[in-house]
Amino acid sequence: MSEALALAVAAKQAGEVPVGAVVVEGGRIIGSGFNAPISCHDPTAHAEIQALRAAALALGNYRLTSCTLYVTLEPCAMCAGAIQHARLARVVFGAADPKTGACGSVVNLFSQPLLNHHTRIEGGVLASQCGELLTSFFRERRSTSQ
Repeated sequence: MSEALALAVAAKQAGEVPVGAVVVEGGRIIGSGFNAPISCHDPTAHAEIQALRAAALALGNYRLTSCTLYVTLEPCAMCAGAIQHARLARVVFGAADPKTGACGSVVNLFSQPLLNHHTRIEGGVLASQCGELLTSFFRERRSTSQ
């Protein structure tokens, strides 16, 4: 999670919402990314999507069945869908997202019994550090826009 936090800081420095993600297989990072929708002009350029794309390229396979995704913010529905299609074994997230979280805060897409794959979810890892980074980013943004 500390690597994902470092990527979230990089996102913040780039003017993006500070979210970072890494995909790990066998104890090594095989994909990483941070939020970049603004700079990429791409609404799908979330940290999770960036990390999943990099990991799939590294493995030469879109199915990431032996991998864990570490992300600083609870994934949204779009990212949860991508995680589902990638068949990730596990997701570990930091801060909960009470507005768009799809791992239990708003909805839990991974608990739907009709879905054909069920990724294990663990939340709250380094939650205070992940949450504070987001809180400070939006606080600074509000103060400069006034």
